Amino acid sequence: MLTGVHTLIYSSDPAATRRFFQEVLRWPCVTEGKTDEPEEWLIFRMGPSETGVHPTIGPGGEKWGDEGQHWISLMCNDLGATMAELSGRGAQFDGEPRDMGFGTGIELLVPAAGRILLYEPKHPVALNP
Repeated sequence: MLTGVHTLIYSSDPAATRRFFQEVLRWPCVTEGKTDEPEEWLIFRMGPSETGVHPTIGPGGEKWGDEGQHWISLMCNDLGATMAELSGRGAQFDGEPRDMGFGTGIELLVPAAGRILLYEPKHPVALNP
């Protein structure tokens, strides 16, 4: 029986990324001080999740992605309010929110780990309200 989804984010500075998750996103760490694993391998509780499956080629023949490509996105109910809250804790974003068809989104800059899409979905979600 499957019990969940485990995602990995690789970082050139795990301590900076870990601080961002703890202090800015306020994700609780479920392993800190409870395991013999290296501190770079901390596991965070992220909340509910869902998985979408998308084609690599769009209906007009445009490339949407590569086989084996995987993406992490964070969803919220109110993008403007979430951006303001996260900005108040030091988060930075790339550009301005834009309509992406499936929702309104913006890239959240994660220290030493690149970007994660933050979006307010327009599509039906698999999460409990």
